[in-house]
Amino acid sequence: MVFAGLMGLTLTSCNGWLDILPNNEQVTDNYWKSKEDVEAVVASGYYYMRQAVPTMIVWGEVRGGTLYSTNTNHAYLQNFNVTPSSSICAYSSIYKVIGMANSVLKYAPSVMTEDETYYESVMKSHLCEALFMRAWSYLLLVKNFRDVPLVVEAFVNDDADYMTPKSKEADIIAQIKQDVKDALATGAAKDVYEDTDGYGWQSKGRVTKWALYALMADVCLWNHDYDEAIQYCNYILDIPAGDTSFRPRFIQNPAQWYEIFYPGNSNESIFELNWEQNLAQTNGFGSWFTVSSASTLKYTDYARDRIISETAAAAVNATAMGLDDGRVGRMLFASFVTDAINQSSYATANNFCVWKYKGTDVVDIGNTRPSEDANFILYRVPDVMLMKAEALVMKGGAEAWTTALDLINQIRSRACLDALTINVAESDEKEMLDAVMNEWDMEFLAEGKRWYNLLRYGRYDTGDGIYKNEFINQVIEGNQTTKDEWIKSVLQDENAWYMPIPYSEISVNPLLEQNPYYSTSK
Repeated sequence: MVFAGLMGLTLTSCNGWLDILPNNEQVTDNYWKSKEDVEAVVASGYYYMRQAVPTMIVWGEVRGGTLYSTNTNHAYLQNFNVTPSSSICAYSSIYKVIGMANSVLKYAPSVMTEDETYYESVMKSHLCEALFMRAWSYLLLVKNFRDVPLVVEAFVNDDADYMTPKSKEADIIAQIKQDVKDALATGAAKDVYEDTDGYGWQSKGRVTKWALYALMADVCLWNHDYDEAIQYCNYILDIPAGDTSFRPRFIQNPAQWYEIFYPGNSNESIFELNWEQNLAQTNGFGSWFTVSSASTLKYTDYARDRIISETAAAAVNATAMGLDDGRVGRMLFASFVTDAINQSSYATANNFCVWKYKGTDVVDIGNTRPSEDANFILYRVPDVMLMKAEALVMKGGAEAWTTALDLINQIRSRACLDALTINVAESDEKEMLDAVMNEWDMEFLAEGKRWYNLLRYGRYDTGDGIYKNEFINQVIEGNQTTKDEWIKSVLQDENAWYMPIPYSEISVNPLLEQNPYYSTSK
């Protein structure tokens, strides 16, 4: 159970941030004696985030119709047959992150009186990381469950009250935004971390102020706070002339696209979860994304057709640009075709796999990653560009739409694609929004975002049914494992857009109410 389990979360001091593992020592109020104790709990928050990555990918992809899973448990979700007893809707892994964050927020300040070497600046930096973890976790839960228990106290004592009811989405959103503002208000959110361990990953693998900006833009867009979303996007995108700071920047060279994923931690990255084989950290992506028929996650036919279409368009421009090595264009980099290794036969190939987590950008099935330690990116600069573009579209007006189109075309240019030539004076909101959504889908294939983009699209409906119907139609078009009529029937009920509260939580907490669609047997 989540809330009883929060008290028992355990950890150990660490020799390296990627080497943190839980042990059998409770994080009680007697634990907090030194800065190393705080560091260990903060590090374990990242550990639990990494542990949750498989859940993140499945939640974000299998309902969206660009990836499908061969796993039986995942199928309940992708076929819209999930029930409260389905293991795929368990959210305990996310609440573990929240539990760690709450502990740091409660106890880190008191450690300053125990350890004179634990300076206030370091303590506040730890608070920033914890506030991000809690805020990001709750946004993930809101996107998947809408209303969930909002826990902001550390459950570390036997007298804690674990019976917590659900909070409304609006209240959780308010808490998320306050957490980000509180983190930024400390003035301790880092631009960059000093490289002290020889791996050079901390500025991308730990929370920075850029990650806080991206998270705030994300939650504001979800909540239709368009001006605020644009404001926080601009904090990342508006780079003054002559700025040489180590801040995230959009990689413009098409030939460098794959560097985002291999070796990872590129300058385009804002925040990504790191694994390191040298510290015995692996993620199992080798079986999830593989070139064999046994791969857990595969492209759907819908995604395959879009990959082929975009690749054909990009190949022409890539050749004209002198980039004709057969691996230019994001779809060629992101995918591997087991029965075709060159552009001439690519369009007739059938066996596609997700390559961005498996390969090294070389079109050779033998040149896979030496270890299963591909990073998982939560935010990169094109996220922010498209969040701003989407907010501008929904804000409305020819000037806003012109700026949105420019952002879209920067991403298309990097993918060796022709610029879109939409006449914004004669366009409408849906055409502009569809242009943004297309770039979301193609740029971020298999990055755990597809379902949330579709869901956000459906949530834009104002009662005329235009966006809701298109949302449902796109889900139907991509899904290839269940009947169209069933999907349409389920998704007509907007409560079914979200998952049920797990039975394991309902059964021990009488204050929890089930999400409406699942309140009776389905």
